[in-house]
Order: sequence, then C-alpha cells, then structure tokens
Amino acid sequence: MNIGFSISNNRLYRIAVSGFFFVAGITFATWASRIPDIKEKLQLSDAGLGAVLFALPAGLMLSLPISGWLITKYGSRRMLITASLFYPLMLILLGAAATVTQLVAVLFLFGLFSNLCNIAMNTQAVAVEKFYGRSIMASFHGLWSLAGFSGAAIGSILVSNGVAPFLHFSIIWFVTLLLVILFQKYTIAKDAGGTQAAPLLVKPDAAILKLGLIAFCGMMAEGAMADWSGVYLQNVVQVPKTLTTVGFVAYTAAMASGRFVADGLATRFGMKNILRWSGSLITGGLALAVLLPYIVTTTIGFLLVGLGVSSVVPFIYSIAGKSKTMSPGLALAAVSSISFLGFLAGPPVIGFIAQAINLRGSFAVIGLLGLVMIALINKIKYE
Repeated sequence: MNIGFSISNNRLYRIAVSGFFFVAGITFATWASRIPDIKEKLQLSDAGLGAVLFALPAGLMLSLPISGWLITKYGSRRMLITASLFYPLMLILLGAAATVTQLVAVLFLFGLFSNLCNIAMNTQAVAVEKFYGRSIMASFHGLWSLAGFSGAAIGSILVSNGVAPFLHFSIIWFVTLLLVILFQKYTIAKDAGGTQAAPLLVKPDAAILKLGLIAFCGMMAEGAMADWSGVYLQNVVQVPKTLTTVGFVAYTAAMASGRFVADGLATRFGMKNILRWSGSLITGGLALAVLLPYIVTTTIGFLLVGLGVSSVVPFIYSIAGKSKTMSPGLALAAVSSISFLGFLAGPPVIGFIAQAINLRGSFAVIGLLGLVMIALINKIKYE
C-alpha cells in the first residue's frame, strides 16, 4: 500500500468511507423506525416480537468469525461493497415479508450483512487513519450516529404521513444504492498486509482479549442505557410518561457529539488517556443517577455516560486494527465478538440484578464497569 498519497486523495478516501458508515447507520435506523408497523402488520404479540427480533443478533453473531475470514481472504473493499449492496436490500425484503417465517429469515440475513458491513468499513477506516497518521476513527462512528438520527427522523415523518414500510424501505434502498455507486471507487483497494489465507477461527492473543474486554464493558453500558434508561426514569425517578425518553435523548445526543470531538482530544491528550476518562465518565454518570435520582441529575448522569461510551468502541477498533499479530479484519472481528456479547448481556444483567436487589443497585453495578475499563486500559500497550 502506498502511503504517499496527497492530502486531497486522503480526503477522498475519508469521505468515501464516511459515506459507507452513513449507509450502515441509516439502514439500521430505518428498520428500527418501522418495527411497530411490522409488528402490527404480522399481528405479533410483545413476546412474539421479542422472539422474532432475536433473529437479527443471531445472524450477527454467526457472521462474526466468518466476516473476519472473508475480509482477510478477499479484502475489505470487496466485502464492504458487497455488504453495502445487500444490507439495505434486506430492507425491501423485510417490508415485503408476509409471514413470521419470512421475517425471521430476512432478519437473520439482515444481521449477517450488518456485521459484515461493520467489520469491513472499520477495516477501511483503520487504513484511512493510517494515511492521516492521527486519530480519525471516532468521526467515522460519529457519522454512523448522525445517520441514525437522520434515519429515525425520516422514519417519523413518513410514519406520520402514512407511508407504508415497503415504500419507505424502497426509498432508502435507492438512496443507499446511489451512495454506494458514488463512493465505491474511492475505497482502498488493498488492506494492510494484503489478502491472505486465514483460518476461519483464530484465538485472540492477550492484547486483543484485553481490548475486547474493554469494549465489552463499554458495550454493556450501551446495552443497559438503550433498554433500561427509560424504565429507570419511570420507575426510580418517577417522571411523567412524557419525560421517560429525556434521559435516553440526552445520552444519545452526548454519544454522537462526543464522537465528533474525540479524535481531536485523542490527538492532543493521547488515546489511552481519553479511554481512561471514558471509564471515569461512565462510572461518574451512573453514580450521579443512582445517588441523586431526580430528573435533572439523572439526565445529566446519562449525558455523562453518553460522553463516556462515545469513544470506547471507535478507539478500541482503531487500536485493534493496528495489531501486530493479526490482520485488521480478524482483529476487528475478534474484538467485535467479545464486545457484542457485552451489548447482549447488559439488558438481561440489569433485569436480574434489579430483581435481586433493585434497579438502582443494578445501575450501580454497571457503573463499576467504568473502573474495570480503567484497570484494563492501564494494562494495554499503545502509544
């Protein structure tokens, strides 16, 4: 790979890879915005919907080792373009699903292509970051978050105007198709180390395992906030129903904003220091919500958690992608495998602890993960 490209070419690569992050973000948000309509269309109960939705993480988990192998063997560029064509296409099939069986099958594929796209675009982002010689990974993830907001906003508008999910999904598919066609020529053709033969399953070394555990803690906090922040405000803080989402809005806004400033902070203060601060913000934010369960303090606490988790996954991916012992695709797949378990584990762990103690106690336990992150961060060798 020639590192001597001009700044203008580097910017083209950055814009192109950012475009693929946008495609992935708006695709997922588009599906999420129409889940209630799909539920109504197929007359699913709450329990039935929960069972159906499990197909998505099942597909994602199955694809984790496969994604790393495919990217290492065939290159992230080829896999990114392929996944970015099929991932949004699944939206149309989701909108057309007429039975629960069809919906489950398509959701499984939706999860599979989602993860292949995720690993491939992060592998590309690692290569672009190498060209720049400084941290830019968080800005890519910030664009994913921005695309998520855009997808949710578009979904709200179309839902309020009675646009059917199939038409909505078709519009987004067409837009993403144009973006893929526009940006694919500016993706990086050859990964660091090139394509190579690789085993399907690779045991992560100690360094990758530590990175995965740091991301696990961050993703566990993310999962807890996504599923339980509203419940906490409703049951513990006892806010009116109209205010139950205010904490989650503060959290997501802070997470998106944090990703756009994290790279500059990392360049100035160092990535490990920012990750340490991230752990402190997660612990401090949840401690504030637990110790002072009032609407203002809890909202501020959730906002701090959002800032804390904002840079964890981007920076851990950035460090993992520079592994000396594994290809970028395999390293990212290994870290993703460990961290995604945290995202899945967070919500049920909250529920189990809440049942045994109370909801405040469960949030306190999740808050301690920030301290675990700091301890692990001090053990990684970087910079």
